This record gives sequence, C-alpha cells and structure tokens, in this order.
Amino acid sequence: MNPGEGQDRAVVTEPAAMGVRRLLRRPSAFVPPVLSLAAIMVVVGEVGIHGAMRDADEGAAAHLWQLLMAAQVLVMGFFLVKWLPRAPRPAWFIFVLQLAAALVALAPVYFLHL
Repeated sequence: MNPGEGQDRAVVTEPAAMGVRRLLRRPSAFVPPVLSLAAIMVVVGEVGIHGAMRDADEGAAAHLWQLLMAAQVLVMGFFLVKWLPRAPRPAWFIFVLQLAAALVALAPVYFLHL
C-alpha cells in the first residue's frame, strides 16, 4: 500500500489547508468575539439601568466587564500561539476579527467615560 492510500479525504492532513471557516469552528477562534459581545451587553445593561454616570466605587458590572476583557485577551493569545504557526493566513484574519470585536467592546467605556 502506498503512503496516502486508504486515508479519509475529509480529514485535513495539512494545517495550511485549513481555511477561515474551518478555523472559526475552533473554540479559541469564536470565544473572544462571544466574550466581547457579553462585555457589550454588560455595558449596555448597566447604562440602561443606571445611566452613564461614573461612581466612586466600581460596581459588579465593571468588575464583570474587566474579567470578560481579560479572559478575551488570554484566549486570543492562546489562539495566536496555537494557530499562527499552523495556518498563518486564516489565523491572522481571525485575529483581526477578534481584535475588532475587542475594540468595539472597549468603545462604549472609552467614549462614555465609564
């Protein structure tokens, strides 16, 4: 039997053959945007309930937002370390999407001075 015969063709044998869609199915690719969405929801909920005022004491919402953003940074770092060497082009594209999602989550806090 020659090498490569009898192998399932659906299995990707080369990481470079991995496309953006296939890589987006990995948790390390889709979790950071989900965390950004959760952080945005925390900010919108807090502003909707209490308004856009700054308190002397940060509340639970501020701490939850900080934890979500910190977790997002950690997962993004793991994603880069794992997937950048294996599939550079799709990994960079997804990383840019993750970074854009993080900036969108940071924008309300920055512009509303929360």
